[in-house]
Amino acid sequence: MQAWILDESPGQYRWGDIEDPTPAPDEVRIRVVASALNHMDLWVTRGMPKPPLPHIPGCDTAGIVDMVGAEVTGVQIGDEVVVNPGVSPVEDIVALGNNSPYGPGFMIWGEHCRGGHATYAIVPGRNVRLRPQSRSWVECAAFPLAYVTALRMLNRARVSAGETVLIVGIGSGVSTAALSIARHMGANVIVTSRDETKRSQAIELGAMQAVDSAEAKWNVQADVVVESVGPATWDNSMRALNPGGRLVVCGGTSGPQVNVNLPRLFFKQYEIIGSSMGSYQEFDQLLTLVENGLPIAVDSVHALSDYSSALARLERGEQLGKIVLQHEGI
Repeated sequence: MQAWILDESPGQYRWGDIEDPTPAPDEVRIRVVASALNHMDLWVTRGMPKPPLPHIPGCDTAGIVDMVGAEVTGVQIGDEVVVNPGVSPVEDIVALGNNSPYGPGFMIWGEHCRGGHATYAIVPGRNVRLRPQSRSWVECAAFPLAYVTALRMLNRARVSAGETVLIVGIGSGVSTAALSIARHMGANVIVTSRDETKRSQAIELGAMQAVDSAEAKWNVQADVVVESVGPATWDNSMRALNPGGRLVVCGGTSGPQVNVNLPRLFFKQYEIIGSSMGSYQEFDQLLTLVENGLPIAVDSVHALSDYSSALARLERGEQLGKIVLQHEGI
């Protein structure tokens, strides 16, 4: 088969041939129709983390099952499916339930193993679901990782109708997903961005206010802050919280270290909540939302062969929503 291949980490991707994969007894093979980019595509080229090599990137994939392992039930050849990129061992799912991402065996499909920017992809049978037929192939590739991450963040932050949610750094897959899901939950959403165009687009997507994140003070008060930027915005994010507010964080695109003002933290009785990916239950919850029409923000669609320019757009931070690769031959 053909794929985008990373031979070294740090390193650069190349387009080339690699052996066709064969599923293990508990796995299925998918002929990929569409896949989507995440920052993970960039991080593995920098050795953060260093994946098993040679590596095929792509954490978001939708396609057609063409081989089924002997132990897999409930999945058939010809099924049109979407991949849940959060992989837990069965024993962690049984022991931890909705908190299976806490388990020591948890991994992200397309990071710790080969992913979907290829002709075929191998996936544990428990991690495929029938794709929502009411949504396009592009939309089905766009929602899994970012939207389940955003859903778990908002669940862990206990967002309720009528609350104000501040989403920092609108434009990424997770931030645009959080905007869509928070509005579905009945929250009032405010976003930040340095980019005037992105602020305008966010208003069109349903944000009630868009703040220039370059301003020294945001003049915003929120019950929940959704953070994924890190040190560049952390202080303003904390200052934006109402007393008793919750800040939920899933990443740090501007760096790994932040400073916390402890008196502000305990006098204002804030909560800082870490969150990563989502559980199998939350992925099924997300599928229901998508089937019922949850808006999915797609920034742009590229041919699989155009991965390099799509990756450059992601690296420059020009996108608002998900960047999707449409595979040829379907």
